[in-house]
Amino acid sequence: MKLEAVYHRPKQNWCYMYDVNTVHIRIRAKRGDMQSIHVFIADKYEFESSLTPVPMRVFASDALFDYWEAAVRPPNSRLQYYFGMTSGPRTVYMNENGFSRKPPNGVAGLFEYPFLHYSDALQAPDWVKEAVFYQIFPDRFANGDPANDPDGTEPWGEMPTPSNFFGGDLQGVIDHLDHLSVLGINVIYFTPVFEATTNHKYDTRDYMKVDPQFGTNETMKQLVEACHARGIRVLLDAVFNHSGGTFAPFLDVVKNGECSPYKDWFHIKQFPALVHSGKPSYHAFAFEPHMPKLNTQHPEVKAYLLEAARYWIEDIGADGWRLDVANEVDHRFWRDFRDVVKKANKDAYILGEVWHDSMMWLQGDQFDAVTNYPFTNAVLDFFARRTIQADEFHNRINAQLAAYPQSVREAAFNLLDSHDTPRLLTLCRNNKAVMKLAALFQLTFPGAPCIYYGDEIGMSGAGDPDCRKCMEWEPAKQDRELLEFYRTTIALRKTYAALRTGTFRFLQAEKKNPVIAYEREDERYRFLIVMNNDAKEGVFQLPEPRTHWNDALSGGNFVAAHADELILPPYGYKILFSNQPGL
Repeated sequence: MKLEAVYHRPKQNWCYMYDVNTVHIRIRAKRGDMQSIHVFIADKYEFESSLTPVPMRVFASDALFDYWEAAVRPPNSRLQYYFGMTSGPRTVYMNENGFSRKPPNGVAGLFEYPFLHYSDALQAPDWVKEAVFYQIFPDRFANGDPANDPDGTEPWGEMPTPSNFFGGDLQGVIDHLDHLSVLGINVIYFTPVFEATTNHKYDTRDYMKVDPQFGTNETMKQLVEACHARGIRVLLDAVFNHSGGTFAPFLDVVKNGECSPYKDWFHIKQFPALVHSGKPSYHAFAFEPHMPKLNTQHPEVKAYLLEAARYWIEDIGADGWRLDVANEVDHRFWRDFRDVVKKANKDAYILGEVWHDSMMWLQGDQFDAVTNYPFTNAVLDFFARRTIQADEFHNRINAQLAAYPQSVREAAFNLLDSHDTPRLLTLCRNNKAVMKLAALFQLTFPGAPCIYYGDEIGMSGAGDPDCRKCMEWEPAKQDRELLEFYRTTIALRKTYAALRTGTFRFLQAEKKNPVIAYEREDERYRFLIVMNNDAKEGVFQLPEPRTHWNDALSGGNFVAAHADELILPPYGYKILFSNQPGL
């Protein structure tokens, strides 16, 4: 036994409340080291009579470790527990005091979940489990009202630059909601729509006002109502880490210095608030002088921003927030933010932009989810960049599954590209077949997928600003076959709960074998997804006879090419399903 590899601690992703009655308990061990692990659970006030062994299962493995899990339902909403681990003839027990050859005698030293307070659990909105997001960069989606075009607006479809404008607006989105409905989208995520000077609007001038080039607050309310009538929710983007350089309080600080009543609204290192040797004399986003960092611990700043958070949810009807640079804002602000937003709409979705491990923001008191860039990079490294093989892809995905509670996985925001990155097709070297594999994995993986506008019709683009091209609306210039792929795959995901909230398990992901296979399963259906990430033909041995499976897309009986082997063409895939789960 490699006991030095064993790890557990209560709370976070190791022992957490999944629902009002259920606790998930996990423990880590060296990969392949343990034959079995049991968690012994008890009520500390009835220890002897309530002590019960519960078998655990390996739910994920990475390069070094197995992650074991059990779901338990404490009858009195409190829990004490220890572990028993067996390898060969040896059994070792573990509690907070360490390891022993004999089980603990009494309650001293046991791990504990003192009481199940559901208010402590992560309670993301249930609708996110059904969500398919679509990201829109408003200036580049559609121009529905030329009357509000800013000065110097360029013809639609010209080359984007960091500073030019094309006249996209909220009315343009309203005019093209049919496209989103047919595609199967049920949530739109907008990059910022608030008044600002740039085309991207991450330099906010007024947090309470839609930028005039996009329309008015009333236009936004009309858009939200039109979306809701179609079953589409709306997610807004806000920057509470920093404002824009034209934000009125900051302009007052620049003008009046230490005499400004707003001097403590920002992090001024030295007055006057100017740029010295290329860097500002105040904290700013990435040293950008036009993006001064807000002091979110200041009560007046907090009151102003929290009122904006409330207004767009309660008065305009938006369904949630995507929060830019969320990891650079203090945790206390986000706790207050959650209270305000959830009071305005308990089903609002709070999504933080965090590019790294995010457990500290996902414990039920701050965000419902974060931008899942570890997922993004694993998928792109395997399918698009081709810098890792299937076994490492397996290990990285499973490590992510183990890093968070199941409730976090179910609400995760899974993206493959955005306004901040090159487009998916370009990352895949313009190989549409490879792009389909990456998108298929995204659309059949736990969590909510997000499609960047135009990906579904084959738009390409390198990094900013090339990834922010105008949407192509001429059918002759759209990839209609790719659009149909997205439409049918989204419809499949929305039809079968197993593809949204079912269990996930790799069946094949081997070094030097580019064919991967994984299953999604619930109590009704079992799906088998097989992908060949190679320019050569691939083979997969079906886990059950061919008569067990149906083709998920055509609905007809699937017939393998050779007995129970599945032959896949270069960069090909197959989605099979069975209504006999649990085999």
